[in-house]
Amino acid sequence: MATKRIASKVHKQASRLLREGYIQREPAWYRAVLDHPPLPLPAREPPSRSPFDAPLNVPLTRPAESKKIQPLKVQYVEDEVRRQFFRDHPFEAFRQRSLVEGAAVESEHPIRGAEWTRLRQRGRNPTSEDAIRYAVNLYEHHGMDLSSAYASAVAQFRSLRSELQTARAVALTEAEHLGMEFGPSQVEITFAKEEKAFNTFRESAAESQAAETERKRWKAVVEREGPPEQWTRGQEYTRLWKEGVRPVYAPVFVEPEIKPEGLASPEQEAQRVATSADYMNLIQARRGTPTRSR
Repeated sequence: MATKRIASKVHKQASRLLREGYIQREPAWYRAVLDHPPLPLPAREPPSRSPFDAPLNVPLTRPAESKKIQPLKVQYVEDEVRRQFFRDHPFEAFRQRSLVEGAAVESEHPIRGAEWTRLRQRGRNPTSEDAIRYAVNLYEHHGMDLSSAYASAVAQFRSLRSELQTARAVALTEAEHLGMEFGPSQVEITFAKEEKAFNTFRESAAESQAAETERKRWKAVVEREGPPEQWTRGQEYTRLWKEGVRPVYAPVFVEPEIKPEGLASPEQEAQRVATSADYMNLIQARRGTPTRSR
């Protein structure tokens, strides 16, 4: 009776009772427990594993002397073959493939198992997944070790791919010889789209520059005569102001006048206007008062 209290022994006890005829009908839970038995003691120990999804060359049970309790990694044979295949053929990952399923999931190919002896049985243009499944099929159904199965699958895959490329090259040469003209390739179409986008950027930059030029059309441009003066950070202007020398802007606004005593020189007229505090008569003009001559 003690064994019935242990969860891992219940289905075994039920099996013995059924075998001896003490139980006439199987309990409703019997088959489910046989398919998925409870964990053995101790309860933390992982259940037994089948070699279907376990790593290769790894024991499926924990050694008795091992004190480390952890489940085994889930790893399929296809994972190892696929990893090695794309390591040897990295450019196969760039081939376009449709990942969208139709109304129903595609059924398994009829040629499989012991009947699948050559990769060409599934077509002259095999995919990378066909080569991987063929290698696994040789390993599981034809008694070959994994290295030999992979080498055979890769050799047949490369042979079929070479035949296909040779056939396409010959067909292209024959078509061009007969006068067939082909349109641009996908690479050329992509380059044309990139060039069109670059031209759009150039046109927009030219339009922006033209608009900026239009906005700056009426900007004053001062043309200086002679070499540019050295910038003194305003120190020269401050020194002249302290010495009583006033800046002279009169030659820009004053025109020479003809008087009875003669034509005054521009320097004299500029000096006379510069001595006035309001040589442009701006203060009186703003106040609306008439200008008085001194």
